[in-house]
Parts: sequence; C-alpha cells; structure tokens
Amino acid sequence: MAGAEGSAGRQSELEPVVSLVDVLEEDEELENEACAVLGGSDSEKCSYSQGSVKRQALYACSTCTPEGEEPAGICLACSYECHGSHKLFELYTKRNFRCDCGNSKFKNLECKLFPDKAKINSGNKYNDNFFGLYCICKRPYPDPEDEIPDEMIQCVVCEDWFHGRHLGAIPPESGDFQEMVCPACMKRCPFLWAYAAQLAVTKVSVEDDGLVLNVDGIGDQEVIKPENGDHQDSTLKEDVPEHGKDAVTEIKAEQTNEPCTSSSSESDPQTALKNQHLNTESQSGCRLQDLNAKQLIKKDTATYWPLNWRSKLCTCKDCMKMYGELDVLFLTDEYDTVLAYENKGKVDQAADRRDPLMDTLNSMDRVQQVELICEYNDLKTELKDYLKRFADEGTVVKREDIQQFFEEFQSKKRRRVDGMQYYCS
Repeated sequence: MAGAEGSAGRQSELEPVVSLVDVLEEDEELENEACAVLGGSDSEKCSYSQGSVKRQALYACSTCTPEGEEPAGICLACSYECHGSHKLFELYTKRNFRCDCGNSKFKNLECKLFPDKAKINSGNKYNDNFFGLYCICKRPYPDPEDEIPDEMIQCVVCEDWFHGRHLGAIPPESGDFQEMVCPACMKRCPFLWAYAAQLAVTKVSVEDDGLVLNVDGIGDQEVIKPENGDHQDSTLKEDVPEHGKDAVTEIKAEQTNEPCTSSSSESDPQTALKNQHLNTESQSGCRLQDLNAKQLIKKDTATYWPLNWRSKLCTCKDCMKMYGELDVLFLTDEYDTVLAYENKGKVDQAADRRDPLMDTLNSMDRVQQVELICEYNDLKTELKDYLKRFADEGTVVKREDIQQFFEEFQSKKRRRVDGMQYYCS
C-alpha cells in the first residue's frame, strides 16, 4: 500500500499542474488565433454578393470537387451550411476570390445561401492547394508519410505553401520575417532581386552565400546586368574557382549592405541607412532604376522579407506598368498582406465581443450602477478566496462546490439586506 501511495505521489509530481487561469488564458489565445485565421469572414452569409473579396477564409470540398475535377473554392458560410458533412481542405486565405459554391463546377449541389450564381468565376485563380496538395513536392499537409518535422510557409505572390527545406535557402526564425517569395516567383519577378539586396531577411551559411553585390568572378549564379537603366534584366553566367568562395564572403561583408537578419531591426543604424536610401527620391524618379545601377546576383532560392518591405517598392509610372504586366500590382497594396487580414479579424472580434456587465450598467441610473458594482466586486473577491482554498489544497473544484458557493453567497447577501436599517428624514 505504501509503495502504491509512493508511486501515486511520484506520478502526481510528474503530471503538469494547470490552473483555471491557465485554461482561461489558453482558451482566449485559441479564440484570438481562430479569429485571426478567419479574418472577420462572415459565418452566416455567402460572400458571393461581395464580388471578388480582397481576402477571406476559403475552403475546397474534396467531396464535391475531387482531384481530376475542376478546382473550386467556397467561403466560410458555405463550408458550414452547404458542405458541413463533406471532406474539406482548409486553404487559409487567398486574394481576390469569389465563392464558387453551387456554380457549374458543382454538378450535384446547389448553394443554400446564394443559389443565383454565375456558372463560373473567371477572375478566380487556382492551384494544387484546392486538391489538398502543396509545395513543389505536391504532397498533402499534414503528410502521414513525411516523418521530417518542417514548417510550411506561404509564398506571398503565388500563395502556394512550401516546406522550408524545399525553398533553396534556410528559412530564418519565424519571428524574423513577415513574408516569403518562393524561387519560382523570384524568377518570374526578377525586379525583386534589386530590392532583396537592400531589404530581404537572409540566413547566411556555408551552403548559402546569400545575396552579393558588385563581386567579380561569380559562378553557378545568374548575374543581373541592367541595360541603360531599363526595367528588363539581361543575364550572363560565369564559373568561379572553389578558392574564391571565401573572398566572395569577405567582399560581401565589406562592400555590400548586408541584408538585415530580423524584421524588428529597423532601429539598427545599418538598416536605417538602407531604408533612408530607399525612401529618398532618386534623381531618375525611379527607385528600381537606381538599384539596378549595380550588378546583382540572382540565385535559385526563396527570399524572406521584413515587415513593411512593400512600402519601399517604387511606384513610378514605369514600375506600376511592370507590376501590372507581371500581375503583381497587389504588392503595392498594404491591405493585401496576410497580417492586415489577420488584424482585421482581431479588430472585428473585439468589436463583436460586448461586455454584458457594461451593457447592464448602461441601462441603469447612477445609484443602481454603484450598487451593482459593489455586488460584483464582492462576488469577485469572495469567489477568488473560495477557489484559492482548493488551489492551496490541490483539490478539484466540482459542480457541487460551485453550487454551494453561490448558495452561501446568496444567504450572506440576504442577511446583509435584512440587517439594514432605514431612516426617514
């Protein structure tokens, strides 16, 4: 018996102790995360009537549109009302998307919330995510066959999700960057390399030499060489001897503006100097043209970007035309970011979360308000003291204990009221 008690004691010592406050705080944190993910999306009304929504929570229904069929996306409300029992893929958020629920892509389903839809939404863009496949490896997430723990990161341009190990460059810590552009999108938007040399958050290692400016004898990498300040890039390739790697690293440290290693490092003098350079109006009127005056190295890797990096992009007439041709005008929209989307969800949650005590107080006169506040403070103090006894003794609070507390509290309140003396003047 003594051995059993000792074993039970050791077991209780090993078990983590979680307080009621911990549970409430964790519950509130999960609620905040959920609101951020949903971004203020309406859970009752189909979003189709809003047109192409800048950002919203999206889902794909594997039951209605399995792999091999046309891809389709549905809004939050339709995921509940029209596809509640179906197998869904959570797509997080996609930009400029209009709900497909019940259109021609759904052969045997009519939308219950907004049945009068066009047959197809020509402005929507789709990828393998709509069939539950991600990254260049085209695998599901979570992947039951993948035993390597790895973070999935979304590209801000194509909006696909990638394993960190498939991005060609070691991802910085998650708190050190705000957005990522995948290798394929960097290749499609080569103008970003000019900004990457000044702004990108880069993880430098033996395997990854990072971004380098004005270095001769470079090999196995494409060198972007501007022609007459044009927005187009021409490339050439050279081979570099093995012994030149150390020299490249040394020159990079001395001759270049080394990319910052944290999105929170804007107070760093070197980072401030870069931002000052980017914020200064150029003589040509184009920031990109000035940055392209130097030779830049373009690597087959992803790039990682700090907070507010988009505000440094040039918005001259020629650049805006280029963004339009590349279909990346959204990069100049501060409300396009996932951070702005998540913040909208948190703000909407705070607006919807009404305090019942404050609502009650606002409906009372001043005397009633004072009485209610006093009663509330008494209840809070006594309940805290009552629960503290259980915490000190390490015992579990049961339903009967709570019922007993409120019965005793009401009894004390009646005694206080009955004992009051009233005087008439």
